[in-house]
Amino acid sequence: MRMDCRRGLVANRKKWAATHTDSAAYSDAKQKALAMRKQPTRAEAILWQRLRGKQLRGFRFRRQQTIDRFIVDFYCRQAQLVVEVDGSSHHSPEAAAYDEQRTRFLEDLGLSVLRFRNEQVIYESDAVLNKIAERLPLRPGH
Repeated sequence: MRMDCRRGLVANRKKWAATHTDSAAYSDAKQKALAMRKQPTRAEAILWQRLRGKQLRGFRFRRQQTIDRFIVDFYCRQAQLVVEVDGSSHHSPEAAAYDEQRTRFLEDLGLSVLRFRNEQVIYESDAVLNKIAERLPLRPGH
């Protein structure tokens, strides 16, 4: 199974099936993602400067990508990899439970999820990039 996020669809051998059950929620998420791209957090901006334009081993990353009803910070379709940058709003027990549920949902779609704290991205960006690179295949398209 592979995902084509431009359409919010999953390829399942011979036919395409929608991965989202609520088209209104998907549409709302798309609009929110567009707005979020215009106002990234400091950590997201720092990481995006290092991921954009296939700078990390030739892999293309998208930012604020809509997958079903969720918006992920960064997504590499070739590697089926989601990278999340978590700020202080993710530290509460409720937020942690929501993030866990979201991660399970994304993993059920066959995606790998990496999470970093804002501070890691800001102060240890090389280490963060190395962790991301470890999760990428040898070459794009493989």
